[in-house]
Amino acid sequence: MEELSTMNKIISDNAIQRRDFWVNEIKNLSGHFGSDTEKLEKELEIEIGEQGISSLINHLRLCGNIPESYGHDTSEEKLYSKYTDCLLSLTYKALGLKSIVLKERADAADVEIFAKDYSFVADAKAFRLSRTAKNQKDFKVQAMHSWKRGKPYAMVVCPIYQLPTSSSQIYQQATTQNVCIFTYSHLALLLSYTEMEGQEKAKRLLKKIFETVKALNPSKNATDYWLAINKTILSFSKKIEPFWDIEKGVATESIAIAKNEALTFLAQEREKIMRMSLEEALKELVKVHKIESRIKTINAISDNGLFLLK
Repeated sequence: MEELSTMNKIISDNAIQRRDFWVNEIKNLSGHFGSDTEKLEKELEIEIGEQGISSLINHLRLCGNIPESYGHDTSEEKLYSKYTDCLLSLTYKALGLKSIVLKERADAADVEIFAKDYSFVADAKAFRLSRTAKNQKDFKVQAMHSWKRGKPYAMVVCPIYQLPTSSSQIYQQATTQNVCIFTYSHLALLLSYTEMEGQEKAKRLLKKIFETVKALNPSKNATDYWLAINKTILSFSKKIEPFWDIEKGVATESIAIAKNEALTFLAQEREKIMRMSLEEALKELVKVHKIESRIKTINAISDNGLFLLK
């Protein structure tokens, strides 16, 4: 039975190893934010140039969680945020759009994108699995609206398993202010479709998605929002359905991989603390309690079924 599940895996061991490589690479690169971002962008471009769109799809499937091994508000955490922005920019380029990662640090969107007949700004969101309560400000929907700077559209890309699934102010803000809330999973699907049908059709579909959000009545209802987005994608072409089924399976796999990464690190941390002398252990006692609560939060993460809404 275990052999069968291994055979049916969509995310390969190589993709997981590349994820581990980049988690460490970002840690090694971090130190001088400006030059580090440029190095990171160049390295990613080289890798994806050599390995193709499938490499970019693998990044998107696994990038939504900030590694637990990164300290809060550290240089590696900030550089990880730029890593996700670079992935967005490279994704839009692969879809046939022009895209740049902005170097500004505050009061601006992180990515600007230009098509022949429209343009938009975008921002990538990533969260720690151990992060408990997330509020509407974490998703930056209102901020993205103000950062359009005259552009008609904006997009916030999030890990699918971290999005609210019932009622949330973020959907009210998105439908009121014409900001598309999207996921890395949906972007991966668009890339797969691009490989099969070409950039022109993918660009048309992306514009249709923006138009769908613009046409929605303002509402906090998550189901209404995702039904509209998912139906727009699935009705665009019959060739999308197989990619949809793949990304639906990937969403569950990516959660398991993310949880394993986080829980392995926390287990190692706990072991390190348990091997300390009494004096060292007493100093770290508060951290032990935090680790237990983080483990509990991570274990509670599960597939939220957004891909089932169609």
